[in-house]
Amino acid sequence: MFYIVASAEGPQEIDTKNVQHYSRSMKNITIKLEDDVAHWSRIWAAEHNTSVSRILGDLLKQMKQEKTGYAIAMQQFFDGESQPMNEAEKYPSRVELHER
Repeated sequence: MFYIVASAEGPQEIDTKNVQHYSRSMKNITIKLEDDVAHWSRIWAAEHNTSVSRILGDLLKQMKQEKTGYAIAMQQFFDGESQPMNEAEKYPSRVELHER
């Protein structure tokens, strides 16, 4: 589909078939911060050309990935087949395992 748009150079066609549109559903949340933390976070965000919302969103996303990744790895480990110790090794006795 093509659209005609006006520009300084005159009418131009825009091919909207090749335009990618991204839609992301996001939720608003309210948080409470101590005054000095809120002040510092606004300054830090401005110095890094971002927003406090973006900083917190990225931090929470990273935490979720770390926690989820660990849980998946642990589940994969426990779902795997158990491997016996090397046949050449003798299994330690209960006393040997608990010696201090």
